[in-house]
Amino acid sequence: MSSGIDIFIRAARPLTLALFCTLLTRTPAAAQNLTVAAAADLQAVLPAIAAQFEKDTGRAVTLTFGSSGNFYTQIQNGAPFDVFMSADIDYPRRLERSGLAERGSLVEYATGRIVLWTRNDSGVDLRSGLAAVADSRVKRIAIANPAHAPYGRATVAALRHEQLYDRVRSKFVLGENISQTAQFAYSGNAEVGIIALSLALGETLKNAGTYVEIPASFHPPIEQAAIVVARSPRKALARQFVDVLKQSATVKLFQSYGFATSQTATR
Repeated sequence: MSSGIDIFIRAARPLTLALFCTLLTRTPAAAQNLTVAAAADLQAVLPAIAAQFEKDTGRAVTLTFGSSGNFYTQIQNGAPFDVFMSADIDYPRRLERSGLAERGSLVEYATGRIVLWTRNDSGVDLRSGLAAVADSRVKRIAIANPAHAPYGRATVAALRHEQLYDRVRSKFVLGENISQTAQFAYSGNAEVGIIALSLALGETLKNAGTYVEIPASFHPPIEQAAIVVARSPRKALARQFVDVLKQSATVKLFQSYGFATSQTATR
């Protein structure tokens, strides 16, 4: 993962006209790059996967991280991505049904997990688990915006499961995606954050704070999937990238960052 807090500020927002123009007028060399729209919880693990793919194929990979819901809308509006890696499998499925993604290219690559994270110097005791959000010392709770972030929806479900949602909703600080949510907690703008385990295990956060896992039974599974975008002019290369997500080395890498995986490794 990138050093410092740099990883958190690369989050994608809805594409502006200027950005569309930039992407559509790239140089011929840049136009050969594989472009991947990736859920923000992948920021710690995906660069290594992309780097190996570049080494194996000689083709560069451009990664853009953000909220899955925003990417879904952007792709519907013609955003020039080749691959979409979503933190919610429902978005790729919808794109496939509507003809905006290649049929048969969907790969379920992982299931995400959420944790309650706090800085080492926050003074917040996490031994009570998720119930710690109700501690009087917790004035602000960073969560991903449930309107378009799958991790935000899982967070709301977990809080409702423990009958905490109505007690603490006034404390919410909403992140545009799960990495911005982590940034709010990391910077001290929130005493705690409910974030992806993959980010808590990343280089920056693992040394800056502590976390407690939120049981998977508290919320619907965060099933994640990748798919090839129908508008991609590099469909063969995009399919090759998506297929890499099923390989045993990639599966093990996902697992090392706290993702659960169920697919059978191909080699």
